[in-house]
Amino acid sequence: MPRRVPRPSFEIGPVRVRAGRRQSLSLPITRLVTGADVDLPVQVVHGREDGPTVWVDAAIHGDEAVGVEVVRQVLAGLDPKALRGTLIAVPIVNVLGFMNGNRYLPDRRDLNRSFPGAPRGSLAGRVAHLFMTEVVDKCEVGIDLHTGSDRRTNLPQIRADLEDARTRELAAAFAAPVMLHARLRDGSLRHAAREHGAKVLLYEAGEAWRMDPWAIDAGVLGVRRVLAFLGMTDPVDEEPPQPSAVSWRSGWVRSRGTGMLHLEARLGQHVSEGERLGGLFDSFGKRVRLVHANRTGVVVGRTEAPLVNSGDAVVHIAEVDD
Repeated sequence: MPRRVPRPSFEIGPVRVRAGRRQSLSLPITRLVTGADVDLPVQVVHGREDGPTVWVDAAIHGDEAVGVEVVRQVLAGLDPKALRGTLIAVPIVNVLGFMNGNRYLPDRRDLNRSFPGAPRGSLAGRVAHLFMTEVVDKCEVGIDLHTGSDRRTNLPQIRADLEDARTRELAAAFAAPVMLHARLRDGSLRHAAREHGAKVLLYEAGEAWRMDPWAIDAGVLGVRRVLAFLGMTDPVDEEPPQPSAVSWRSGWVRSRGTGMLHLEARLGQHVSEGERLGGLFDSFGKRVRLVHANRTGVVVGRTEAPLVNSGDAVVHIAEVDD
């Protein structure tokens, strides 16, 4: 019987990870005024058997904690000796922002508008370039984990280019309650990664700077389902999961007045155009105005702000296919 040839080691940064092993490493980003180094934390799980190379990342925005816990739990459940393929995990991309609970980098740039970056550009551009060259360029598929921003919370959902057949298959495998067709934005990780040939899913769930258990659980299960769909792990569901509702259009209901907001609409609730979603009240409790749905669909996001001004976004509704 011929001797089995071991799978080659995986090269990333200054290290080589042997097949059937996991290894953590740090990729240099910058140096603080104190002289301390700031590094990008990475863990590679390099399976014994051949298979796809996939990345999962979180905290591109420094105030998004849910994805960090999702990555931790996914890694804890992986056995490199049984994995087919390679997983690159980056739990905190925006390290400087995360340390301060700040969505942006110290240069006030949005990292998710700074891709693909440049090795001698701004701080955001340098982080983006490092991530592209050391992570994205080595992978076929990526899962980018996010939460709501600006005191908003999101229903677990996948945002992706649903017009691309392969990307839609991956989104369906994740099986979030909703998968939403989302256009690509210049400077985003999704846009830059697609230009480099990778398929990317963007997971949205929960609220910034919170550890919402329901958002974490749905994210962990979704990532595991995608890895199983790609043949990297064994199936995670005994029964097929509930298919995602598909949405090609969505929009925010905006406040038509200023006041204290009392929302009745819940995440995941199906609403009809014109349906009452809540109301605005002044400081004495007098109702100023009602909030109504501007379309029929599923509530996929809502503000958690107690006070809203005229024109503020309050409820995000996705129109879904029957």
